[in-house]
This record gives sequence, structure tokens and C-alpha cells, in this order.
Amino acid sequence: MRRSMSKWLSGLVVASAFAASVATASAEPIKIAIANFGEHPQLNASIAGFKKALADNGFVEGKDVVYSESNTSFDASLVPQMIAKLQSEHPKLMYTVTTPVSQIAKKALAGSGIPIVFTAVTDPVAAKLVPSWDAGDVGITGSSDLQDISAILTFTKKLFPNAKRIGVPYNPGEANDVALIDKVKAAAPAAGFEVVPVGVDNVNDIQQRIASLAGKADVIYTPASNLLQPAIPAVAAAARQAQIPIVNSDDAAVRNGVVPASFAVNYEQVGENAGKIAAQILKGADPKTIKPALPAYEDHAPLINKTVLKAFGAEVPASLADCNCFTK
Repeated sequence: MRRSMSKWLSGLVVASAFAASVATASAEPIKIAIANFGEHPQLNASIAGFKKALADNGFVEGKDVVYSESNTSFDASLVPQMIAKLQSEHPKLMYTVTTPVSQIAKKALAGSGIPIVFTAVTDPVAAKLVPSWDAGDVGITGSSDLQDISAILTFTKKLFPNAKRIGVPYNPGEANDVALIDKVKAAAPAAGFEVVPVGVDNVNDIQQRIASLAGKADVIYTPASNLLQPAIPAVAAAARQAQIPIVNSDDAAVRNGVVPASFAVNYEQVGENAGKIAAQILKGADPKTIKPALPAYEDHAPLINKTVLKAFGAEVPASLADCNCFTK
């Protein structure tokens, strides 16, 4: 009897220990990989928004989820290596920031069972990340940073009422930039603009290419390009020398006194849109059934730096005097 009782107690201890280990394992936080292209205020904001949305949906950092973050300092050749390293950590989901990173991740993770949620992708359809704006693809969906082009051009015309030609620098090698040029061309006539595109595929060519717009463009719009935005001081310096004012897609450059104005989408909100999608997937939803999220019109805002505007040879028109969109 004693031996039986001892055996029973021993079995109970083992069972309890096993149950405790299972409980501990199940309580371990979910691992989420974050593959970023490089450190930049817009991209960093999208990561902050992503984490916020997950926390708001019950996935608290450190308790329910842990993040493994990496970036390549905008070196596209290092992206495959970054994706492979993050994949080796067996995350439950990968968050990919920008089009190039998302495109490489889609190919690398195909069939891995690791779902991808992308962000800061202007046109995921043109980038072949999803088949349409109405659905995700196998194992991948996310949020777009597609700006309201008509609203941008309307604001630009209001700020520069005499401008007729709008120069748009872009990277011909990036799907985001090419897709945006097409959208600007489609919306420009209604706003009274002729579009003057200029290709820039290397940061070393920025000064020469922007200078080439002298006499050809009255204002420049710089899109959310992975090549141009990190180099916006160089773009602005060349544009200022040519006395062509800039409307930028990122308001940080306006606040920092680099460019005169911006009409920008809120990248934290873009990240929140992606985080909401990630929460659905972590709760069992199929990425293929979730259409890419777009920023709402309310997620955009104009900003003007009067001092910098004057340095570019322009003044705030009366129509915007009370816009409540100025920064010091």
C-alpha cells in the first residue's frame, strides 16, 4: 500500500511539473519580427503605431508579445540576409516596412507558414504583394501609405497659385515611386498642373537631377521615396539653389527647417492600420481574406514653415493665412 501510495504521489508530482511547464510555455510571449529598411522618422513612426495597435488589441509588449527588430540602413543588398536571420528566430508573424523589404520577404517566406504584414507600401498591387486592393495574398497583407494625391495637388496649387508645372523626382527602380508618378499624372490636370517627372536612381545624382528642373518646374513635390526622403536635405539644397519651392510628403523636414511645406500622411496611423490587421491574424484570421488598409483623408495634414518658404522666394498667400498649419 505504501509503495502504491508513493508511486501515486510520484506520478502526481511528475504530472504537476508537466502541467506547470505547459502553462509556462503557453504563457511565453508571442515573437514578432520587424524587418525595417532603415532608421527614418516616418518608418519609425509606423513601427510605433504598429505596436500601439497591437497593445490596444490585447497584445502588450513584454507580456503577450516580444519584438525582434532589424534594419539594413537602406542597403537593399542586405535585405535577404536580414529576412533570413529574422526567420531563423521562428516568429509568429513578420512585420515588413517599405516595398523593397516586403517584396523580398514575400519570396523568402513563401511556404514557411510565417504570415507577413507589410506597411509603408504605396501600391501593394503594383508591387505584386497582393492581387488587388480588395484582398490579401497567401500569407501576406498589410497597410498602404498611399497619399491622397488630389488633396496634395489642391494644397500645392493653393500655396503656389501661379505655379503651372510641378516637378516630381522619383526612383525609376522602385515600384512605389513609379506607381505614384502615374497617380500624379492622372490627378494633375484637374488641379491645373503639368507634370515634369525626373528620375533619380542614385543619391549622388540628386544635385544634378534637381538642378535640371530649373526653368522647367515652378514647384517640386517629393514623394515618400526610400531613396529621396533620407536624402531630403540634398534635394532641398539643390531646389533652393534653383529657387524652386518644395512640397514634401514628410512634415518632419518642414519642422526641421529643411523644406517650406508638406502635405503628409500620418505614418503612426499607417502603422496602426497594419497593427490592427496583425491582431486579426494572430487571432486566427487568414491574411488572404484581409484587404490592404488605406489611410483616410483625415490622416493627412498640411504644414508650412514661413521662414523657409521665404528663403525659397515665396510668401504665404492670403487664402492660407488662417489655415492654422504653420510651424516655427
